[in-house]
This record gives sequence, C-alpha cells and structure tokens, in this order.
Amino acid sequence: MNNNSVRYLNRTLLLACTPFLGVLVWLLFADVAVVMGESAFPKLESSAAEGQAPQPAANAVEGLSKAQETASETSQSIKKQIKLYNQTNEEMKQIVNKATTQAKRPYEIYDRIITSKLGKPSGTIDTKNIRAQLFYIEADYFKAYALKLKLKTGEAMQMALGGDRYGGAETTLAAVKRTGAFAGVNAGGFADGSGSRYPLSTTMLNGEYVGGFEPSYSDLFFVGLNESNELVGGKFTNRQELDNKNVKFGASFVPVLLKNGMSTTIPPKWQSSPARAPRTVIANYKDDQLLVLVVDGRNEGGSSGATLAELQLLLRRYGAVDGYNLDGGGSSSLVWNGRVINKPSDGQLRKLPTNFLFFK
Repeated sequence: MNNNSVRYLNRTLLLACTPFLGVLVWLLFADVAVVMGESAFPKLESSAAEGQAPQPAANAVEGLSKAQETASETSQSIKKQIKLYNQTNEEMKQIVNKATTQAKRPYEIYDRIITSKLGKPSGTIDTKNIRAQLFYIEADYFKAYALKLKLKTGEAMQMALGGDRYGGAETTLAAVKRTGAFAGVNAGGFADGSGSRYPLSTTMLNGEYVGGFEPSYSDLFFVGLNESNELVGGKFTNRQELDNKNVKFGASFVPVLLKNGMSTTIPPKWQSSPARAPRTVIANYKDDQLLVLVVDGRNEGGSSGATLAELQLLLRRYGAVDGYNLDGGGSSSLVWNGRVINKPSDGQLRKLPTNFLFFK
C-alpha cells in the first residue's frame, strides 16, 4: 500500500470517529457540571425544588411570627390589667367618697342643729380660710349679734395689738382696716398708765408673752387660740401650764361663764356692777367652731344690756361648751365687712389695746 492509500485510510477513520469523540467530550463535561452542581448546592436545589425558603430564613420567620404573637398577647394582657386597675381605682374612689360623705354627716347634722338655734344668718362669708355667719338676736332687754365661725386654716383668726405695739390702742374698725381683716371684735381688758393703754394681765401674740406671764388671780382668766385652732381658756397658775397649751395668741379678762356646757358661779361683784351692760363673749362648740356674742346697751349704768346670767343662758341654749366674758361696756365692738354692726355705748368706738380679727 502506497503512502497515498495510507493517508486516505486515516482520514476516513478520523471522520468516522469524530461524532463519537464529540459525544464523549460533551458527556464528560456535562457529568462534571452536574456533579459539581449537586455537591455545591444540594440543599438549595432541594429546598428550591420543594418551594420552601432556606432553613435559617425559615427559622427567623418562624421566630418573628412567635414574637409578634407573644407581643400581641402581652399587649392584650396589659390592656386588661390597665382596665382592671382603672375599674378598681374608680370603685375605691367611690368607696372613699362615700365613706368621707358618711363620716361628715354627723358633723353636718350637728352644724345644722347649732345653726338653727341661732336663726337665719343675715350674712355669710365662706372662703378657703374661714366660714363666718352673722346673726341678729332680739331679746326682752337687749339686742345682740352673733358670729358663728369655722376656722379652716391657721390664718383665719389673729389678735392685733393697738397700732401693732405694746401700749398702743386703736378701735376695732381701725384694726380691721389696717390688717386687711373682714371682721373683728374687742378682746381683753386693759389698764391705762403713763399715757398708754396696756393689755390686762397675761397676753400672748405669735406664741410669745407680751409684757410677761402673770399667774391668774382673783377672777381673771386667759383665753386664746392654740396651734390647732382650738379655743384655750381658764386660769393658769404657772407659765409652764400655759406653755403646754401651745397658744398662738390670747388675752385676759373676767369671769369664766361656761365650762363643759355648765354655767360657772358668777362672782358677786359681777352680778350687780353693773347688772346689765353691753357685753362681748367668746365661746366654742364641741366641733371647735367659735361663737362670739356682742350685746348692745344704751349706757353702762345698768339700764339696758344683758346680765352675765342671761349670757350663760344664751350660751347653753346655743349649745356652746366653754364661754368667756371679754371686755364689755364701751369696749364692746363688732365689725363685719368693714362696717360697725353694734351700737357702741360710748356713742363711738373705743380705742383698745387688743382685738380679735378674722380673715378671708
């Protein structure tokens, strides 16, 4: 066989084998690609084939769903707790309000009783500091006026020295105007000396003794107000005894009229000298409200006015507990809303060393 024949045979065999070689090469590369694909992403292809998300993402979605469910349940629980709290709180408020109202009822009933005994008030002032009611009283031998006072704060009632100094004197009206009070009455007795007018015996202002402490003697008493807005009165033989009462202010005069709802014995001198006269009295009720009586009289000769026994009778009738006779005669004065209510027996107001004042 010559060289041309051999070359022809080789070409024929090559052409015959070419399709098989191409298929073999394709299969080889195709197989590698499939193996690599399966070994590199087996889970991804499996999950994708099933239409599911990758496992970590699925866990996150499931956790978020549970968190949302828990948050929703917690929110509902909190809302229920808040609703229950508000409901319970409202019920407790109603219980407290009802209990408070019921607790106040005896005092309200008591107040209506003592007020009705005085009659119908001709004037009323009711503020955060005080409730004050003015009454007119007509008796056989005298005309009188009553102040019923509920002191709500420590600022409601004060005592003033005349001209704001020891030894000074001013009318009740002047004291009311100077201090800005709306009402006032005369307080303790006095003694004149060296051109000045001094408070009689023991006198206190702002918790301090004015002119020093003087033990009670004869029929003198001390009356004033303590830190709890309670009326304190009686005879005090030593300073410590009065100090223990925590008195803010007070003055002295004679005599005591009522103790624990019972009339005291009127000293003989005060039964007839004078028998009738203008009077000023301060008393308290069992709920610590105050009662002030001011009696008119034409003069100090005994032709009109009230006796101390008559005032004792009035105090008991009105339900007072303790009662004290303040300075009377020409000293008796009552100012209400900047106006003098009574008829001073001197024809004009007398200048005094002490006045009890009331503030809105």
